[in-house]
Amino acid sequence: MSAHPPMLQIPDHPFRAFIFDCDGTLVDSMPLHFIAWTQSLRAHDAPFDFTEEFFYSTAGVREHDMVRRLNAMHGCALDPDGVAETKAEIFIKLVPQVTVVRPVADFARSLHGRAPMAVASGSEEPIVRACLEANELIHLFETIITPRDVAKGKPAPDMFLLAAERLAVPPEDCLVLEDGMAGVEAAKAAGMQWVFIPRTLR
Repeated sequence: MSAHPPMLQIPDHPFRAFIFDCDGTLVDSMPLHFIAWTQSLRAHDAPFDFTEEFFYSTAGVREHDMVRRLNAMHGCALDPDGVAETKAEIFIKLVPQVTVVRPVADFARSLHGRAPMAVASGSEEPIVRACLEANELIHLFETIITPRDVAKGKPAPDMFLLAAERLAVPPEDCLVLEDGMAGVEAAKAAGMQWVFIPRTLR
């Protein structure tokens, strides 16, 4: 598994499976997610400014948990289901603008047929599938894990452990590719090695 794009630094280890985050890792969708969040919060009369700094600091956190964090931070009572549903409706309309993170997508393509791969994302499954289908990546992956599949999302290890179970590979033989610190913490908790995907790679 040594062949990989020069911009992507892969640890020298005989990994048997690979687990990819979606947003900000496989596809460059984060700016569009920020737009969708901003518009959804405005539609629900959120009494605070939603900043890019906060948004990127919570990359990988499931949408309902994001709303709960915002409620706790700002002392308000936004409906997690309502805000997340509106955000998803807005984002789906933006999917045609989503492009790949080229080095990561090329790496995934290079592994196809050579090692099993999964996607483990904090976004809901319809959004993940739409982004992957729009960029002709979905056929690369044996399974897709989203928050509805587990009791706890990132930074808990549940999503990555379930991905390893579905791929029938021990956690220590899996490599995680992630752009969010919540995902990195989840990989560590799962006992997996990880590669951080910086925004400069997009």
